[in-house]
Amino acid sequence: MTSCELCGEESAGRYLCERHTVRLARQLADLPTLYAEVGECLVPRRSGWGEIIATKAAAGPQSPLNEDVLDTVSGARAAEVVRLWRVDVQRVRWPHHGAPAPAPLAADCRWLAMELDWIAAHYPAAGDLAREIWTLGAQARSVVGDPAPRPQRLGTCVAITAEGVVCGAVISRLPGKTRVQCQWCGYVYETGLDWMRLQHFQPQESA
Repeated sequence: MTSCELCGEESAGRYLCERHTVRLARQLADLPTLYAEVGECLVPRRSGWGEIIATKAAAGPQSPLNEDVLDTVSGARAAEVVRLWRVDVQRVRWPHHGAPAPAPLAADCRWLAMELDWIAAHYPAAGDLAREIWTLGAQARSVVGDPAPRPQRLGTCVAITAEGVVCGAVISRLPGKTRVQCQWCGYVYETGLDWMRLQHFQPQESA
């Protein structure tokens, strides 16, 4: 009988028990928001290319910034790690398919989350995947603090796509953020007119 690769408890032949499968789903859902906040906390340092500093007073609960650690904490690195996991899961599940097309961090996290039942039951590296996603989340929280700020749901995207239809994806933003890009169609909301249009064209709830 297979036991959970994280806690060692009996898991009915699955690589991850139900508790750790649910935890991994939650971590995948949180990761894009965490790294969006990391991007708000860090800006390029004027003294040289590639160096970063904090734009907020606190980076983590009570500890000062460790710039050597922060060099490895970025949305680009998180996206690269998650992308490699998506490529490998797809390779194992569908060995005759080509590599997936490039996608942002949020899309790769959603894809992995949708495949979690199969991953927990059939993917031998499920435990390593769960550990690395946890590590990415912990690294982000070392910058933004814990608990991380929660996004505010603003409505659904009202931009017209290339196919001539309304996008309709959920639009949310972190508190205080004035620029938001739709994760699906790429439309950027940042001007007063953008926010007015977003509010005005929201679907009306039926009585």
